[in-house]
Amino acid sequence: MTAVFVHGVPETGDLWDRLRARLGTASVALRLPGFGAPLPDGFGSSMDEYVEWMEGELHELDGPIDLVGHDWGGLLVARIATRSRVTLRSWSVDVAGILHPAYVWHDIAQLWQTPVSGEAWATATLEDTEPASPLSASGQLRAAGAPEDDARAMGESFDATMASSVLALYRSATPNPFARWGTELMSPTSTPGLVLHPTLDPFDGPASQVVAATLGAHFEPLEGLGHWWMLQDPATAAGVLEKFWADLGA
Repeated sequence: MTAVFVHGVPETGDLWDRLRARLGTASVALRLPGFGAPLPDGFGSSMDEYVEWMEGELHELDGPIDLVGHDWGGLLVARIATRSRVTLRSWSVDVAGILHPAYVWHDIAQLWQTPVSGEAWATATLEDTEPASPLSASGQLRAAGAPEDDARAMGESFDATMASSVLALYRSATPNPFARWGTELMSPTSTPGLVLHPTLDPFDGPASQVVAATLGAHFEPLEGLGHWWMLQDPATAAGVLEKFWADLGA
């Protein structure tokens, strides 16, 4: 069994280091193109391109695969699970509410999706290199709930390639992911799924439980944890995932 972890935006695969260190199974953390990894030639950073890239990466790994995604990584994992083009043993995601048909993007996402305004945000963020500044990448991550040291580390990884990838990814997902992927998000997946719901995550909500039921997934609240649950309490997060995997059997 191999556990494969997919980070979100604006993050890199390092997000999972502390959680992975607590697992008793082999694991891999993918690095999405543009997020601490180079962009392939001609890669436009759209949601569908990331799905296809991930499927190619997963086909190269030894299975069975337990696929875990956070933030945009979670949305990509859910899409892969519903497409059934990669053989999975299980899948696990957070922020599943973003896949609901009625989902409305949060304010910062709408800013990124707006031409000119999104580019202005990227320029201002890249120019502010003082980690303590609220306008720097670190400051914005800290304001969104990332732990202090982790916000600083993630902010240091933010560069022009990541900024342009963020804008392109979000602009490919208007008005919401369901508008593009919806027809395959309306029935249970062929493999077992787990929807994690950190109760203090400002980017998720009650709709995540509705999406979990639609996809036939187990719903697991993470009480008192926020968007970066794997950084806040990696031991609890690892325990929840390992219990889910153990319950699947061999």
